[in-house]
Amino acid sequence: MNTQTKDNTVIDPKALGKVAVLMGGRSAEREVSLMSGTGVLAALKSKGVDAHAFDPAERHMDELQREGFERCFIALHGRFGEDGTVQGALELLGIPYTGPGVMASAVAMDKLMTKRIWLAEGLATPAWRQVHSIEQTVAAYRALGSPMIVKPVREGSTIGLTKVTSEAQCAAAYELAAKQDPLVMCEQFIDGDEVTCPVLGTGDTAQALPVIRIVAPEGNYDYQNKYFTDDTKYLVPCGLPEGEEAVIQALVLQAFRTLDCRGWARADVMIDATTRKPYLLEINTSPGMTGHSLVPMSARATGMSYEDLCVAVLATAALDNPA
Repeated sequence: MNTQTKDNTVIDPKALGKVAVLMGGRSAEREVSLMSGTGVLAALKSKGVDAHAFDPAERHMDELQREGFERCFIALHGRFGEDGTVQGALELLGIPYTGPGVMASAVAMDKLMTKRIWLAEGLATPAWRQVHSIEQTVAAYRALGSPMIVKPVREGSTIGLTKVTSEAQCAAAYELAAKQDPLVMCEQFIDGDEVTCPVLGTGDTAQALPVIRIVAPEGNYDYQNKYFTDDTKYLVPCGLPEGEEAVIQALVLQAFRTLDCRGWARADVMIDATTRKPYLLEINTSPGMTGHSLVPMSARATGMSYEDLCVAVLATAALDNPA
C-alpha cells in the first residue's frame, strides 16, 4: 500500500527494504520508547513494510548488519538513542536511519549547547545558569527569579525536572536533577502559553506542521501528564491570536535548520503571556510516537494518518556520510 506525502511524493513500502525499529534502549525513557516503538512497528507492518523490532539494550548493534537490515527507524528516546551515540554506530555500519545525524543529535540532546547555538544565532530562549551545587542553585534562583525550572541538561520527558518557587526547594530540586545527569541547569520560567511544533523534511523542503497548544492540569506538564493520563488538553487548531502560529512555525523551522537537523523533530516553545514573545525551550530529535504523542496529533490535523506519518519519516532515513 503506497503512501503519498504532503508534497505528493509516492512512497512504495516494499522499496524501503528490511527495516529495524529501534526501541527500548538503556535510557530513563525506556518505557516510553517501548510504547513509541510498538506503535511505529505496527503502523509500518500495516502499510506493508518489512519491519522488525530491535532493542539495543538486548542485542548487539552489529546484528543489524549481519541480519541484512537496510534502514532503521529510531524510536529510542533519551541517552544512548537520541544523543548521537546510536547514530554514530549506524554510520559505522552504513545503515541509514531516521532523524538528525550524529552532531545534530548530540547537540540537541544537550540543552546547554542547544541554547548557546540558538543564542548565537539570535533565537530567543529563556535565561539560564549551569549549576554544580545546591549553593549555586540557590544563587541562580536569586538571579533568575521565581518560579525557576531546575532540570538535567541531557534528559527528556521532564524526567528530573522541578519547578522551584522558593529557596527551600532548591536543594531537593538540584539533587533530583543531578541523579539523572551530572550536568544540571536552572532556567527562567516563562509564564504563558505552552506550545509545541513538529517539523518534517530536510533543508529547504522541511515544513513546520500545525502548532499544538498544551493545557496541562494546573500548568503541570510532567511525566505522568505527558504519557499516562487524559487530563492534559491538546488544542489543534491551537487557537493562538491571529498571526502567532505562523511566527511560531517560522521560529521552529529556523531552530531546526540552525542545528542542522534533518528528517523530523519537534520543538517546544513558551509564549510570554504579557509580551507574547516566543521562547525556544528545546528540540526533540526522536519525538514520541505513543498514543499521547504530539507529532502524530499535529500530522493528523493536516490529514496525515499515523501510519502514513511513520512511512513518510522512514522514507527520510539517511546517513551523514553515505558511501
